[in-house]
Amino acid sequence: MSDIAIPRPIARVLAIPGLDYLARLALASPFLISGVVKLVDFSGATAEVAGLGLRPAAAIAAAVVATQIGGSLLFISRRFSWLGAGILAVFTVWATLLAHPFWTFAGEARGRQTATFFEHVAIVGGLAMAALTGGRR
Repeated sequence: MSDIAIPRPIARVLAIPGLDYLARLALASPFLISGVVKLVDFSGATAEVAGLGLRPAAAIAAAVVATQIGGSLLFISRRFSWLGAGILAVFTVWATLLAHPFWTFAGEARGRQTATFFEHVAIVGGLAMAALTGGRR
């Protein structure tokens, strides 16, 4: 399999210093923001976890906060981006299966849950691509 040449104008854009960092920051932003919000409103995070039927809710909420913030920080770094991407991808798979079981809904709610489920699948795909490319430019 041969490499396909990237057109020069696109290659110049992709070579902009810091663009890889901004791309990782953009992909990590929902996790980072969610983790910080959960940390600031830990009782709300605990109630959210309890609402999913998970126990012990406080311990699981703490693990979620640590996973979201820690995974994001690892992912934003160039050296450990592959590890952060993997952590966030596994977290997203589990969280999506728990929080968006579209197959249990009917009507309009099923449509909304299905869309959200597959939006999360797309995020997992983006994280997988980021992990596969690692720190390469």
